[in-house]
Amino acid sequence: MSANASDARPAGRLVYCLCAEWCGVCREWRARFDALAAAHPQDRFVWVDVDAQEAVLDVLDIETFPVLLIADGATPLFCGPVQPQLPVVERLLQGLQQPAAGVDPAAQPLLDLLQAS
Repeated sequence: MSANASDARPAGRLVYCLCAEWCGVCREWRARFDALAAAHPQDRFVWVDVDAQEAVLDVLDIETFPVLLIADGATPLFCGPVQPQLPVVERLLQGLQQPAAGVDPAAQPLLDLLQAS
């Protein structure tokens, strides 16, 4: 797991991007994810290589990449695959103030795992 933000950033939302190094879509998405991090300094963006964090795959059944887990502290707000397009994720981030309806039940154990590592 590699953080795109320093620990000195203000406490905002946590935005985890679950990807795989072998995935071409993920490799292309990485620069845009980094641009999102720069555009949202109030939030903390973390890139998670699922092959390096195999426990993630024990918690969440990932069928497509990228998968975002967005949390406010210890509360998951969103967990699921997203189109790797800046406008799509921007709209998600702008509109997400409370947990999305039907947040994947695996979101909480996944968040707990990621925060512990």
